[in-house]
Amino acid sequence: MSLIHLIAPSGYCVNQQAAARGIRRLEDDGHQVVNQQAVTRRFQRFAGTDSERLAEINHLVTLPAETDIVLAVRGGYGASRLLENIDFSRLGAALRARPQIICGHSDFTAFQLGLLAQCGAITFSGPMLAGNFGAEEMDEYTWHHFWKALREPEFTVRWESDAPAVHASGTLWGGNLAMLVSLIGTPWLPLIEGGILVVEDINEHPFRVERMLLQLYHAGILARQKVIVLGSFNGATTTDYDAGYTFDEMRKNLQQRLKVPILSGLPFGHEPQTVTLPVGALAQLQHDGKTAYLTVSGHPVLRERR
Repeated sequence: MSLIHLIAPSGYCVNQQAAARGIRRLEDDGHQVVNQQAVTRRFQRFAGTDSERLAEINHLVTLPAETDIVLAVRGGYGASRLLENIDFSRLGAALRARPQIICGHSDFTAFQLGLLAQCGAITFSGPMLAGNFGAEEMDEYTWHHFWKALREPEFTVRWESDAPAVHASGTLWGGNLAMLVSLIGTPWLPLIEGGILVVEDINEHPFRVERMLLQLYHAGILARQKVIVLGSFNGATTTDYDAGYTFDEMRKNLQQRLKVPILSGLPFGHEPQTVTLPVGALAQLQHDGKTAYLTVSGHPVLRERR
């Protein structure tokens, strides 16, 4: 089974019970979970001081060769404070010499896109320790798709989406929308041409989602992609004031501006049920107008134990 190294570069893990449950669940499945002190470490709202969290990231270059997975404890906020001091050069060299599985989402997207922009490293946007593996009931879909993505050199994700048919291939990238937008104009946003951009977020009203997507549009980023895929955008509700302005209406308005097709409905993001996607891998998307198939390859996979 796998050796899992925990990392907490963002917010303090408020739900300690969930984190402990996640560790037990992974251990009960036969995995070894190390660096557990990252779960309880705290400074203000963060999972440790900036220097502690930065050291934990830069320490990834010295992890034992038998380390299989680097797993984020939770998101929150904090990774952005570290970006200019992360040693991406050493991290990139280490990951090229011995690829590792690095997985997380939410605020962790800042670090993941920085790795992709600075050294071309592929990481996984997927479940985290507290919110997913530590749920009271582990979602079987999430569990299955996590191990599928990490073990299979080529895999396919299927979902239903009511949009015009499209066939495209390109670099799969994206993650949390707010974090992606926060990196515009910085060295940590990958310059992807002809990609398949997948985004998600939580607790953002449709007008805030539209505003962020318009920022990507006005920056020319959306027009350079082949397909935009909208994952989960939960946690916000419309009111009478919106008068029919819904998430779907927002998507239709954005589609009118873009020649690039927009698909929605992918179970990806801050939900109990989520797929795991390798950020920076090669993807092929086939959509017949009803069902979408996203086939991914070129990502690191777990090594077989002898």
